[in-house]
Amino acid sequence: MKQGALTFDEQTDRYDIRFDLADYYGGLHCGTCFDVMVGGRWKPTRIEYGDDWYLVGIRAADLSGLRVRI
Repeated sequence: MKQGALTFDEQTDRYDIRFDLADYYGGLHCGTCFDVMVGGRWKPTRIEYGDDWYLVGIRAADLSGLRVRI
């Protein structure tokens, strides 16, 4: 598994995972599963889109910068 941070790509209107300066996952799509760090623990989730992007079972006002692994 690789660890990185969620980042929003305005050109594609999607979230992506940044692993390093020039190393990205390639864009997340609805239903993509990964783990997110919440309260010092990894929690499984998936990304979905409704009125805006959200993580199933995770409360976060802003997804950008969340630590994830995939």
